[in-house]
Amino acid sequence: MKAANCDFVALGTIIRETIGTIAESRKTGFNPTFMGTSAAYTDLIHKLGGKAMDGLYATMTVANPYLDDASQPVRFWANKYKTKFNEDPTVFSVYGYLIVDIFGNAATKAGANLNTDSFIKVMDTMSIPPDIFGSPAQTFGPTKRLGSNASRLSQLQDARWSVVVDYPK
Repeated sequence: MKAANCDFVALGTIIRETIGTIAESRKTGFNPTFMGTSAAYTDLIHKLGGKAMDGLYATMTVANPYLDDASQPVRFWANKYKTKFNEDPTVFSVYGYLIVDIFGNAATKAGANLNTDSFIKVMDTMSIPPDIFGSPAQTFGPTKRLGSNASRLSQLQDARWSVVVDYPK
């Protein structure tokens, strides 16, 4: 790719492979624009890969919850998380929180005799609004199991993820 003057590389990698690919490319002077999937959208990329990871783009939905986030609700949530667990929250913390919240709401609506069928019946009618972390609205149905097809694009800039392309309007 370097010899062919490739200027854009789409990565189908997870954490270790993303870091290895970009780090080795940078060492050889190969500096195309790199773009990964949501599997590469994690603070571990810059924590493990260092400055060489700056410039990486990745698709994402929920934003990494920084303790000094500009959004007061996210900042409040992130600081409460740090107080409770004695570590900074990550995008995986947000995923866990949101999944449990959605499950809890669906289980409550399904009632006391929760079972697979009652849970699915509720999920098939659920509409989940956007949340403080930037998730898009989600809806489910008998033929729609993915809540949303929307994603946005972030870039690692000075070891922090920053949204550079938001959801389409």
